Amino acid sequence: MKIYFSHGKESGPWGSKIKRLADIAQVAGYQVDSIDYTDTFDPDVRAERLVNILKDEKEHFLLVGSSMGGYVSVVAAEQVEAEGIFLLAPALYIPGYKVQDYHPKCGHIEIVHGWSDEVIPPENSIRFAKAHDCSLHLISGDHRLISSIETVEKVFRHFLASVKN
Repeated sequence: MKIYFSHGKESGPWGSKIKRLADIAQVAGYQVDSIDYTDTFDPDVRAERLVNILKDEKEHFLLVGSSMGGYVSVVAAEQVEAEGIFLLAPALYIPGYKVQDYHPKCGHIEIVHGWSDEVIPPENSIRFAKAHDCSLHLISGDHRLISSIETVEKVFRHFLASVKN
């Protein structure tokens, strides 16, 4: 199975968080790819790019999205069916973003969000988790979650184990 990572607005495809999670995924036997969106800040252009990559995917896949990449992953999952979605402080319910009502085709979604997030309110993830009856891990940390990366890694390992065929 392959994991497609989607980075945040101002980060890159192989930032420190994605590298760490990709390493965990590879050790667990997953193939990984991280999409480069650095040429656009438009979240819907990014989502369209991901859909275009995934529409020809023959194997099962997982999506991992951080911040704007969380929005991208959820919106893409409305058009393609992911086995699971792992979201880190996802940019959901953001004024100005085209999609505000989400319907991902995915039965297994987990979210990690920092209580001290100053960019995306944790309440946005609470709202999404409640609407989609999915797991939400509210942890110590800010938007980047770097201070709590070990906790993020632990939750990610558990997520991978729960979706592994």
